[in-house]
Amino acid sequence: MERELALELVRVTELAALAAAPWMGRGDKNAADGAATEAMRLMFDTVSIRGTVVIGEGEMDEAPMLYIGEEVGSMQGREVDVAVDPLEGTEIVAKGLNNAMSVLAVAGKGQLLHAPDMYMEKLAVGPALAGKLSLNDPIRTTVEKAALALGKPISDLTVVILDRERHATMIKDLRSTGVRIKFLSDGDVAGAIAPAFPEAGIDIYVGSGGAPEGVLAAAALKCLGGEIQGRLMPENEEQFERCVAMGLSDPRKLLTVDDMVGTEDVIFAATGVTPGEFLGGVRYTEGQRAETHSIVMRAKTRTIRFVKSLHHLPNKPLLRSI
Repeated sequence: MERELALELVRVTELAALAAAPWMGRGDKNAADGAATEAMRLMFDTVSIRGTVVIGEGEMDEAPMLYIGEEVGSMQGREVDVAVDPLEGTEIVAKGLNNAMSVLAVAGKGQLLHAPDMYMEKLAVGPALAGKLSLNDPIRTTVEKAALALGKPISDLTVVILDRERHATMIKDLRSTGVRIKFLSDGDVAGAIAPAFPEAGIDIYVGSGGAPEGVLAAAALKCLGGEIQGRLMPENEEQFERCVAMGLSDPRKLLTVDDMVGTEDVIFAATGVTPGEFLGGVRYTEGQRAETHSIVMRAKTRTIRFVKSLHHLPNKPLLRSI
């Protein structure tokens, strides 16, 4: 993919974040998500791609825009798969908490996994642990292997996990090892990516979360040199058959990064809506301006760009139309 595309894409996540930010702390997650989705969809029209949404806001009859199968972009340029989450952490924004982002990933046609909207069991790590752990291992074994590979005691490891009742047994097992646990209220993508940033102080991400979010995290971790392993968790025969219909002949197989985002190039972009582990949130300043903090990465070059932007809000006609 053309390297210029990376900066085009970060403008898409910036506008979505700017649209969601006014809803921070207002208790209306649907309004925040709707604003981010509309902004992202409008900005995509300016991007030089012929894109097809493979991970989006739902099926065509469930979402008015950015639905699975929708064509996005200026319809000029390369054909690509597009995965989006206009507001990753709707509840976070509604409650004014940390780690909400606007996120997208773009890869060549046919490269991104068409992940169904169901749970995925996940294990995500940064470059130091890539290739050294297995989702097939019990959590105690995973922790022991990680401590050995990193050359530090288990008590110095930090594991991040979503604070959910379904994780009660895993949390109990983790506590028995003596690791530190950091709980996430939401923010599955940010949580899975965090181990790849040393400043986040997180070694491992574990637990189950959304499958589409797993693909987005895989795109980021491929750019960062980290790793995510996943396994879909169909809850009934209907979900199992849906996986098969989407091209997954064995829905319960262990999925690698290449299974999720392919073997070719991929670009990942994200803009913070509220402050997080590695991105600042939208901050309003004097003169009707807003400051955004974004990251845009490309797997082919492993280039990681942090983009700090100042936006003069009256000069954002797309934002004013939302």
